[in-house]
Amino acid sequence: MTATVAGRSLESWITDFPLITQLQEMNELAWFNPEIAPTAAEGIADVGLTTSDIKEASARLKRFAPYIQKVFPEAAATAGIIESPLQAVPSLRQQIEARNNVRMPGALWAKLDSMLPISGSIKARGGIYEVLKHAEEIALKHELITIESDYSVLDSDEAREVFGKYRVAVGSTGNLGLSIGIMSAKLGFRASVHMSSDARQWKKDKLRSHGVEVVEYDSDYSIAVAAGRRQAEGDDSIYFVDDENSTSLFLGYAVSGHRLAGQLQAMEIEVSEENPLIVHLPCGVGGGPGGVAFGLKIEFGDAVRCVFAEPTHCPSMLLGVMTGAHDAVAVQDFGIDNVTAADGLACGRPSGFVGKAMGRLIDGYYTVSDDEMYRLVAQAYDTEGLRMEPSSATSLLGPAHVAAATDYRERIGLDDEKLARATHIAWITGGNMVPEDEMNSYIETGHNLLG
Repeated sequence: MTATVAGRSLESWITDFPLITQLQEMNELAWFNPEIAPTAAEGIADVGLTTSDIKEASARLKRFAPYIQKVFPEAAATAGIIESPLQAVPSLRQQIEARNNVRMPGALWAKLDSMLPISGSIKARGGIYEVLKHAEEIALKHELITIESDYSVLDSDEAREVFGKYRVAVGSTGNLGLSIGIMSAKLGFRASVHMSSDARQWKKDKLRSHGVEVVEYDSDYSIAVAAGRRQAEGDDSIYFVDDENSTSLFLGYAVSGHRLAGQLQAMEIEVSEENPLIVHLPCGVGGGPGGVAFGLKIEFGDAVRCVFAEPTHCPSMLLGVMTGAHDAVAVQDFGIDNVTAADGLACGRPSGFVGKAMGRLIDGYYTVSDDEMYRLVAQAYDTEGLRMEPSSATSLLGPAHVAAATDYRERIGLDDEKLARATHIAWITGGNMVPEDEMNSYIETGHNLLG
């Protein structure tokens, strides 16, 4: 542990933010932001992006839908639109309440980004979108297409020859790398994924099977990102996808807000301040959940409340937003080890862009232990037949933390009657591509912990 953090002594940090002591002890806890702002009046202005930016991203994804449908048969059912189902999970909600002796009023649904086509995680939203945006710019430059074209023509030797002159690179703990690598390779780009030591071996193997170069590091996510960024510096042929700061990734995730609104409307689920929507999102570096939350806030305003879930061993976004230091601090600075089964959330330093842009739009944060993640994985499988990564399972405890946060609820006017009418959505961010033997080991570990 360093003697000072961002120019201040540890004692000074702890004096101003006593919760740091519990974070250092890696306890499960919740913190609800006292500085949340009304969406329309103040909060959205912090982001610097608008509804028109989301509409532009959505239009671009629609232009690429014929190509996606052609080259990825698994996307044919949605006509090339990368979207996931929404499933009610009442039995799981009851089991979590009973085992943990907690209250979870309202209905609980699971947004199954674990079933997204191509890469089986939330990263298919932002990662694939950013690659497609880059590909469109190159294709237009080389006159392979016009904006009015049927983009399925990009599935051609001519297009792959053009794209093959360029490289796409990214630093990743795993799922973003899968999305970037698989999409880039399919288009014909040369692709490099710089992967941290906590990335799962099967994800590295999967990328290599698609012809993607995997560069491994004996260190964490931040080092892998920094190395990928250095590779791209000074080389115009390399496009680096910057998970820590990319607005393109962010907008790819944000498209989900309008789509979710359509799903809820089709199911006749009302969303209003009297019938609130409360969305619980696993958080690593912050780009995915931040982008989704932005899209939801644009769509629903203050009728939606967003809560982020992090591992007890890596509460980086909580730490950054609570202290206001954002990416100037990392969990390791405070003696927190960043070693967790939730490999997709093992990002010791949060996104400075997301923390600063979304800090007043995210209602709260809570932490989940690795053991609890495994228990939730097993319960989700036993009750609803859902298969998910440990990182995904963190989102399932959000309703209990909201119900228990009486001061926060009083502050925003979320009384018992409104909470009973609430629709909770746990965003299940990954799991569909996990090999069966590994998934079975997650479930078995959970069963053993459940006793």
